[in-house]
Amino acid sequence: MRDTISMPCEIITRNPEIMSGTAVFRGTRVPFQTLVDYLEEGETLDEFLDDFPTVSREMAIAALEHAKALVLSQV
Repeated sequence: MRDTISMPCEIITRNPEIMSGTAVFRGTRVPFQTLVDYLEEGETLDEFLDDFPTVSREMAIAALEHAKALVLSQV
């Protein structure tokens, strides 16, 4: 069973057959959590994109914008 997190163009997806259902960028095996971890550790978006070229800048920004909207809707 596949579950796509509701976001524009279905940027983030979960599939039990891909990385045990971890939320990943669609078409990759790169977890969204990895992007968050990079930013928490003080790395830049460019550094993340260099290390994970299967994730486009547009995908990363869309995912971060969606996460921001979810947080702001809860406060």
